[in-house]
Amino acid sequence: MEIGDLRKVLMSACLRGKKVRYDGGTLVVADQIVERWRLEGRIVSVCPEVEAGMSIPRPPAEIFNGSGESVLNGEVDVIEKEGGKVTNEFLAGASIALSLCHKFDISVAVLADFSPSCGSSSIYDGSFSGQKVPGMGVTAALLREHGVLVFNQYEIAEADKALIGESV
Repeated sequence: MEIGDLRKVLMSACLRGKKVRYDGGTLVVADQIVERWRLEGRIVSVCPEVEAGMSIPRPPAEIFNGSGESVLNGEVDVIEKEGGKVTNEFLAGASIALSLCHKFDISVAVLADFSPSCGSSSIYDGSFSGQKVPGMGVTAALLREHGVLVFNQYEIAEADKALIGESV
């Protein structure tokens, strides 16, 4: 198998060191597995919010009274701290991430936990108080709905096993 034929992994751009977070920062992950993926050309980076046209920096946003699934179902919104509704941007970014998965035949994603887009196990509760609740962000929920295995930055080894076809 050629290196170019290796299965790709979708990864939050902020975890790759790109300054795309709402505050212009990163959440860079220094990990041997991620470095191997990079050298093998496996990583497809995405920041759903930036891909949807949101600025860097941008106001913090949280899912109000729900999770990514409830945003996808049209039940709740993604709200900026000042009160602006950015649901459409988050839905557009999630669709772009899903399109990348289809384009590159990606079935494994490593996304930044706690994000209203990328959170896969926990997100902020919508009160802008720093409180986290179990749940997924909009992109993580859409990817899982379409069969993509979504992991967070603390589950790199599990993502690697899924990527190379071992049971997780």
